[in-house]
Amino acid sequence: MALTHFDQEGNAVMVDVTEKRITEREASASGRIQVSREIYETIKNGTAAKGDVLGVARVAGIMAVKQTANLIPLCHMLSLTKAMVNFRMLEESCEIEAVCTVKTEGKTGVEMEALTGVSVALLTIYDMCKAMDKGMVIQDIRLEKKSGGKSGIYERQ
Repeated sequence: MALTHFDQEGNAVMVDVTEKRITEREASASGRIQVSREIYETIKNGTAAKGDVLGVARVAGIMAVKQTANLIPLCHMLSLTKAMVNFRMLEESCEIEAVCTVKTEGKTGVEMEALTGVSVALLTIYDMCKAMDKGMVIQDIRLEKKSGGKSGIYERQ
C-alpha cells in the first residue's frame, strides 16, 4: 500500500479528499500513565495542590483535539461534532487510563484527533503532578477503534 502523504516526486502533501464521500466518522484512542502510590491517592482524593487534575486533563485533551491540524502538519481542519475524554483509575497498578473519543461528519477520519486528545490529557496529568514525582511513565497510546469512511470499521483485538 502506498503512503498517501507523498506525491510521485516524494514531496509531502496533504491528501486530496475532494472526491471522498461525507460519512459519519468516529475514533477512540487510549493510553495510560503510571504514577506513584502517593500521586495516585492524591488524584483519586482530589487533593492535588494544583486542583482537580482529571478535570483539567479532560479539558486539555478536548482543547488538543480541536488543535490537531495545527500540531500535525498534514492533518485536515475538521468540523467536529463530539470530543470527550474519560478516565479510569487502575488501583492495583497505580495507573490512570485515558480514553478520547472524537466524532465528525466529513471526508476524512478523526483518528489523529483522538490520539492527540489522549496524549495531551496524559501529558497534563504529568504536568500537574511532576512536582511530586518526575518518574511517571506515559505508555500504550493507541487507536482502539474507528468507524466510517472507505476503510470501514477497525477495532483493536
